[in-house]
Amino acid sequence: MGLFDQLSGVLQQYANSQGSGQVNPQINQHFDQVAQAVPNSSLADGLAAAFRSNSTPEFGQMLGSLFDKSNGDQKAGILNQLLSSAGPGVLSQLAGGGGGLVALLAGGASKLTPDQAQKVSPEVVQQLAAHAEKSDPSVIDKASAFYSDHPALIKTLGGAALTIAMAKMAEKHAA
Repeated sequence: MGLFDQLSGVLQQYANSQGSGQVNPQINQHFDQVAQAVPNSSLADGLAAAFRSNSTPEFGQMLGSLFDKSNGDQKAGILNQLLSSAGPGVLSQLAGGGGGLVALLAGGASKLTPDQAQKVSPEVVQQLAAHAEKSDPSVIDKASAFYSDHPALIKTLGGAALTIAMAKMAEKHAA
């Protein structure tokens, strides 16, 4: 039995599980297997499905959680992605002026450095993500593509999100 056959068997377990409320106790192990074998685009599609699902927390909340567990480079990367998607003036719409983002972007800077990103709270990212989603719904796909390079972080979203992601990847690979 080849890798694809094994992968097919694992994914099939999740093909019809979306919405069942059941989380396979081996979800983390299965996710690791699949994440190593599928293209990043499949992983991104699965994560986007989890971000959009009514069975998981709101996109902003999930992204804030991923941000909290990210390193400085990852934090800067996703923050810069959110800022470019949110559009001009978004910082003035965030509570407290974006929790210091205005000061960090002072002097005409358009991108945050990893050191600057470490100073931003997950709550600010949650607000920024919610605003960015309203301005540019494709930000979910962009954030999913970004985090598809970091499957270990995706696992921190928990069993429900992983089940949805696995179901989406099963659907894609069945087609």
